[in-house]
Amino acid sequence: MWWIYALLAAFFAALTAIFAKVGIKGVDTDLATAIRTVVILIIAWGIAIFRGGVFTITTLSKQNILFLCFSGIATGLSWIFYFKALQIGKVSQVAPVDKLSVAIAIILSVVFLGETLSLKIAAGALLIIAGTIILIL
Repeated sequence: MWWIYALLAAFFAALTAIFAKVGIKGVDTDLATAIRTVVILIIAWGIAIFRGGVFTITTLSKQNILFLCFSGIATGLSWIFYFKALQIGKVSQVAPVDKLSVAIAIILSVVFLGETLSLKIAAGALLIIAGTIILIL
């Protein structure tokens, strides 16, 4: 079932790139990121309240909160750089290069989380890296 959610995430990420490219035309990318973040904030809190997840907030540990904050910081920085890249580059180049994050996540998951690197996963990461290099050149 996880792969259905992953495919939906990929689909909406693709829409994000297209909508963002149109939306940032002639706009400061930091302002565009801020507007996008407010929309996401409203949607995320709405879903958390509607589905009851907000009521489990007291069960979060300090580690949960700290690393969710780190994740938020990384997400914000990613969006800021992504919007700037979209403003000056083509979606057909920026979006795939942004997905180099998949290969980087694989490497970091092995180094920091101790996840196993299978031949299939390593080959996939190498293909992503090769594809990114081809797009950049």
